[in-house]
Amino acid sequence: MLNNELINHAIPQLQLQDSISRALQLIQEYRLTHLPVVSGNKYLGMIGEDDLFDAGQENSSIGILQDNFITMAVREEEHFLTSLNCCNLFETNIVPVINQQNELMGIITATDLLKALGSYSGSNEMGGIIVIEMDRSRFAISEISRIVESNDATILHLNTTFNAENSLLTVTLQLNKKEIATIVSSFERYEYTIVHYFGDEKFENEIHSNYRHLMSYLDI
Repeated sequence: MLNNELINHAIPQLQLQDSISRALQLIQEYRLTHLPVVSGNKYLGMIGEDDLFDAGQENSSIGILQDNFITMAVREEEHFLTSLNCCNLFETNIVPVINQQNELMGIITATDLLKALGSYSGSNEMGGIIVIEMDRSRFAISEISRIVESNDATILHLNTTFNAENSLLTVTLQLNKKEIATIVSSFERYEYTIVHYFGDEKFENEIHSNYRHLMSYLDI
């Protein structure tokens, strides 16, 4: 999914000559943290609500705050994850989208990003989830897939995150079936560390958890 597929054209944009009071009014009306500022069609940057409040000159134009503009923007042809990264990095609930000529094409809102991320991560697809922790050197998609497929299941989504504190890789698998107790058991047989798993077999999950705790106790 590309940024141009998520553009929201209903979000207003400011011109340099617009007053600070108008900018504040629009930000509060649309419940935004920032608004884009343009000169003609050319994108200049974003102005934040805090900077507008701090200015204390409601009748002045926002042009006097140009040094405070955040020039962050994403290209329309880039993947939408670039917008998600900018949203987190700059702590804003909008992301301006520009073209090759630096013209503002529109805005992506945090709400639309959240919906896109949900679809991208498969949250709208029913199935079990298994979270595994391992050394980076052990991560092999081929082996993980083989274990899942040997239990007549399919990986719908696979995500990884690296924990710098313990230098371990966390692998999250979303599967096409909720009955995952046998898959969990298979991973445990291959000495994978299961951190969490979620499926329909809550009672059986508890049995597996108790069994692992007992084995850990006996190893002491």
